Amino acid sequence: ATDTTHTDILVTGSLRRDDGGPARFLTALAELFVRGVATDWRQAFEGTGARHIDLPTYPFQRERFWVEPTAPGVVRDTDATTGDGDFWAAVEREDTASLAATLQVDGESLGDLLPALSAWRRRRHERSALEAIRYQVNWKPIVDDRPVTLSGVWLVVVSQADADHEWVSGVSETLAEHGAEPVVCLVDERNLDPAVLADRLTSMTGTSSGTSTSSPSGTNGTTSAASIGGVVSLAALDQRPHPDFASVPIGFAMTVLLTQVLDDACVEAPLWSLTQSAVSTGPADILLTPAPAQALVWGVGRVIALEQPRRWGGLIDLPTEANTRSRARLARVLSGVSGEDQVAIRAVGAFGRRLAHAPALRTDLPSWQPSGTVLVTGGTGALGGHIARWLAHQGAEHLVLTSRRGMAAPGASDLVADLEAAGAAVTVAVCDVAERAQLAELVAEVGPLTAVVHTAALLDDATVDSLTTEQLHRALRVKVDGAMHLHELTRDMELSAFVLFSSLSGTVGTPGQGNYAPGNAFLDALAEHRKAQGLVATSVAWGLWAGGGMGEGEAGEVARRHGVPALSPELALVALRTAVEQGDAVVTVADIAWERHYAAFTATRPSPLLADLPEVRRLIEAGAAAVVEETDLDRSGLRGRLAGLDEAEQRQILLDLVRRNVAVVLGHTDPEAVPSHRVFQELGFDSVTAVEFRNRLGAATGLRLPATAVFDYPTPLALAEYARSELLGTAGESLRAEPSGSLVDDDPIVIVGMSCRFPGGVSSPEDLWNFLAEGGDAMSAFPGDRGWDLAGLFHSDPGHPGTSYTRTGGFVHDATEFDADFFGISPREAVAMDPQQRLLLEASWEAFERAGIDPRSLRGSETGVFAGTNGQDYVSLLGGDQPQEFEGHVGTGNSASVMSGRIAYVLGLEGPALTVDTACSSSLVALH
Repeated sequence: ATDTTHTDILVTGSLRRDDGGPARFLTALAELFVRGVATDWRQAFEGTGARHIDLPTYPFQRERFWVEPTAPGVVRDTDATTGDGDFWAAVEREDTASLAATLQVDGESLGDLLPALSAWRRRRHERSALEAIRYQVNWKPIVDDRPVTLSGVWLVVVSQADADHEWVSGVSETLAEHGAEPVVCLVDERNLDPAVLADRLTSMTGTSSGTSTSSPSGTNGTTSAASIGGVVSLAALDQRPHPDFASVPIGFAMTVLLTQVLDDACVEAPLWSLTQSAVSTGPADILLTPAPAQALVWGVGRVIALEQPRRWGGLIDLPTEANTRSRARLARVLSGVSGEDQVAIRAVGAFGRRLAHAPALRTDLPSWQPSGTVLVTGGTGALGGHIARWLAHQGAEHLVLTSRRGMAAPGASDLVADLEAAGAAVTVAVCDVAERAQLAELVAEVGPLTAVVHTAALLDDATVDSLTTEQLHRALRVKVDGAMHLHELTRDMELSAFVLFSSLSGTVGTPGQGNYAPGNAFLDALAEHRKAQGLVATSVAWGLWAGGGMGEGEAGEVARRHGVPALSPELALVALRTAVEQGDAVVTVADIAWERHYAAFTATRPSPLLADLPEVRRLIEAGAAAVVEETDLDRSGLRGRLAGLDEAEQRQILLDLVRRNVAVVLGHTDPEAVPSHRVFQELGFDSVTAVEFRNRLGAATGLRLPATAVFDYPTPLALAEYARSELLGTAGESLRAEPSGSLVDDDPIVIVGMSCRFPGGVSSPEDLWNFLAEGGDAMSAFPGDRGWDLAGLFHSDPGHPGTSYTRTGGFVHDATEFDADFFGISPREAVAMDPQQRLLLEASWEAFERAGIDPRSLRGSETGVFAGTNGQDYVSLLGGDQPQEFEGHVGTGNSASVMSGRIAYVLGLEGPALTVDTACSSSLVALH
């Protein structure tokens, strides 16, 4: 019957073999009751004396979370323990006795051979490790002569300063010749304000007729947003400095603004950004400009492609002449038939950008031996410190370390002591490398330099759609202006190396690093320009460094999750020396786990950039490649599938879809690990993973979701409901809880639920009542789970520092225990949280349960939280030598003001949240 009617049927039994009687009957009745079957319990229990009792509160599954004393690290030998592993380990140790026994020879016969064999083995290991992490960019000829056709109206955005540029008319003619209708939109300095630029674009797309007033050559006019087939930006050609932020070229600022305001103008067509001589396709393709500012656009474009995959068309670098062949190649790329999104058009053809393994290392090149005076910018930072110590041990006699804080920088004194102990003279200079006069004065003062290492950088990131021009300015003045000043001030010096610290984000793009990638792309272009001028230059586009640096924060966590683990400083320093010795102008050095990185990188957009890597080809052949289907088909197919289902099935399908994508982004192997009611931020989302998730879900549903989707619809259930309403045009159910029960207007305070934690093992109001009734004693011995030295804690002298003159106290003994997973809190954050916050979370949940209220039902309600607190000393345990991993959680985990807000946040309560600290009267004042 179930199969034919498609009805869920519940079956239970009141009598089973060897299991009958009243208990079995009541159990069967209970099974029906909990599944919604109406039950008259009065008849079932009549005459038994049974009565209603309250259900127990949730049984928290607690684990221990407490700061442990820092112990010395233990180094384990992870090498092989049998066979060849033992043999080569003995070789590397130069263990003569062990090898003699293994080879059954006299140890003396190995005396001369063993050191040479050990050195060979180390070189081979080092070379293999280096070649595995070295990459370079190549340009692959695009062979495709198919005729193409463009359609619709294409908006051509041009700076007023470049209105007469050859390629303005060239682009318009290209579009017109291939079937499109170009409309030129001229912008100037007034449009550097987002609102003004949005108005300008809206004025170009403001008519509803859908017709354009442009001529085939691109005369100004207006058209409807719906008819726009594409947007081509030539704004990047304008390299004049921004009138308010001199480090930012107008064209770069305009490109970023365009991506931010096109939605405001209701333009959904892809944006193509065009540059000229911003990239080099090889040694013969020389970057002549001394300041390749347009390279900034290539850096930010790679990030936009990942953050806004449907918004972004791609990057095209134009040749000098806009001749017929070049225009035909441009049309082919704009049409999308080639599938390329990073293209350089040259007189000899079009080239697609590719990442490849760097060539095998040459062994016949001279080694780089640092000497003399070496300048290291950002020299007191984490990476600068690694570089300075290495340079000192390699023979640099004088190290000049610049920073904006000089000796006041954290760790500067220890660094100087280390360098001087290595035999180097050290100058730590307070110098802002973005200020040319300051840098010139320093260079003149310290004398001729023999090498320069530019590590200085400022991380001020956000997703591109939220970046401000001021943020761009702050980042570029340090990395870009500093690099240009160094280039100009040392151009006539006999340098052995001019090293620029670039980043993988500039090479391939990294979501969330739209303000970091552009400057790094500029450094790569500057290095290529210097090489073309016969000057030394090496730009190393690093992945993550371990041992400090920018990779230790949120960006580092995202990179590791996406298959880019950190390099050890030792390996990175060897890679740096190798890059200089090999004569690399630009080399990418990163440890990349391609199976994971490729899946994340191509989740919402194919990437020709990676397509030729052998690791990626193997993944594609194995069927692991990401498939991004056409959006319209996705949306239409999903809508059609949902339309034939009832509401419950629709919701379940969309909820499963949301949870699957959450699981992929956060690294869960099973979507069941994603609770449907858990807030996204509690699940571990940050601004970067929120964008990645938005892109994945957008590709799967065909919806244009906002970057703030996980904040606007904060749980998988809420987001699934929103997706259903957008796909099917239904009104989403309100998630706001309404007050329940009868109103009481004759009493200002009504207590409907209580919970508590007190010394003496009191964990409920019933425990407290019994404890008081029985005259219990709350004093107990010091607990042994707090990391205290109990043996040395007691001292009879009350004035003795660091001890206690009593052996007992009032302790909440389970304060170290907490069910972090239940509340969506990571173990790391739980350790950093004041136990008062943890206890308050549990007690608040229990108070609702005791009132007969499902705490989750109050999400979105105007319920207030008023908490009294007095004293936070747990934070003292989190200082000193404790791991840096706690740093991001110490502030919120130990702030009194956060206590009430955390309750409100976890439960989704939208009323007032107030924490009161009035010493001993805090709770009373909070209640009042």
